[in-house]
Amino acid sequence: MTDFPPAEYEARVTRAQGAMAAAGMDALLMMTEVEVRYFSGFRTAFWQSSTRPWFLIVPRIGAPVAVVPEIGEALMRSTWVRDVRVWSSPHPSDDGVSLLRDALAGFGVVGMPMGRASALRMSMLDFRRLGVEPVDASALVWNLRFVKSAAEIEAMAAICAVGSRAFARAGSLFSGGMALDAAFRAFRIALLEEGAEEVPYVVGGAGADGYGDVISPPGATALRRGDVLMLDTGASLRGYFCDFDRNFAIGHASDTAKRAYRTLWEATEAGLSAARPGRTCSEVHAAMTAALGDADGGIGRLGHGLGTELTEEPSLAAFEDRVLVPGMVLTLEPSIGVGPGTMMVTEENIVVTEDGPRLLTERAAPELPVIG
Repeated sequence: MTDFPPAEYEARVTRAQGAMAAAGMDALLMMTEVEVRYFSGFRTAFWQSSTRPWFLIVPRIGAPVAVVPEIGEALMRSTWVRDVRVWSSPHPSDDGVSLLRDALAGFGVVGMPMGRASALRMSMLDFRRLGVEPVDASALVWNLRFVKSAAEIEAMAAICAVGSRAFARAGSLFSGGMALDAAFRAFRIALLEEGAEEVPYVVGGAGADGYGDVISPPGATALRRGDVLMLDTGASLRGYFCDFDRNFAIGHASDTAKRAYRTLWEATEAGLSAARPGRTCSEVHAAMTAALGDADGGIGRLGHGLGTELTEEPSLAAFEDRVLVPGMVLTLEPSIGVGPGTMMVTEENIVVTEDGPRLLTERAAPELPVIG
């Protein structure tokens, strides 16, 4: 059982095989959750068990080969992958190494993602025993994942709609005097009630005219009149994420908060105008930076790719000259400094189309909403 029909995964492998032929690679070795799932459809929460490694080989010619612990055999066999080899894991001396070595035998050049955001999800000792000298396949894999299929975009539109519906309930979820950690819990519950399968990421902050950071765990401090509450969600559905936030003033919005919010809204508008096929990520970043003016919060990037991970390549940053093409899904995430130690940030999710960007999220209100 997979989130998409077998043809979706077959098409991904076919594209990978064409890219491998052009790059002179004979096989790809995948071992992280996202990469194994991308090519096989194998989705499970059991990746949280770090004691067990999982492997998928995508050959330049032929069908993928899965080398997995026996606890995952039934689920892997329910995917479109037919060659599934298993061992009893964890094993005290050979945790799948010899089985994986045999599966790789005969392949000359083996590629693995080795660049930014990559990870080796097996012990370094076992990797050395494997005896493989891989080449970097980061660019190859990212070039495949940059452009989403119609099925992927449909899944992402669905989870963005879930998040938008949960945010629309803000007036009944949050109020003055409510503890910040209780607000976080209420929002998680709303996301699940609206149809999210998982809510692994909820961050935010609250404070007068803004907040000090956007990643700290929430405390029990009560929301006060005049506070700006921001919540940012990375809920998922069928293995695909939304990633956007919303700001709300509790009871009253100061002129400072209103101006900061409006600046962010206009910077997002500038990003929407710039996010068109043929433009570069750096040009979208420049458009938002210009709209922020002196209010630029100093964040290195103002958005990023989105898909099977909460944050994917590319970055909307001054250093990123990747050209936008239809099918790319991005976040627009301008931020500003409001005062000493205080900031504000907003975020939308879009898909690039031939005619320009299409919002997947329900667009934030042009003026700072007041609730409670």
